Amino acid sequence: MSENVYNRIAVLRAERGISRRQLAGALGVHYQTIGYLERGEYSPSLYLALRIAEFFEVAVEVLFSTEPFPRIGDRSA
Repeated sequence: MSENVYNRIAVLRAERGISRRQLAGALGVHYQTIGYLERGEYSPSLYLALRIAEFFEVAVEVLFSTEPFPRIGDRSA
């Protein structure tokens, strides 16, 4: 069983016109951390995941999942 954590950080960031640096500054983390998270190279702590969800004003389940999110436009999902 894989322990990957999938996320939609890049999608929400793009929808809202927020740069990695802006998000990182709001969360108090290095901007490279946001890149690592978006690429799935780093799984956030529960605390950081909750703070990211709070920043975007969404439930944590909207941002993070143990299963890959369906691709946009994928009708089979």
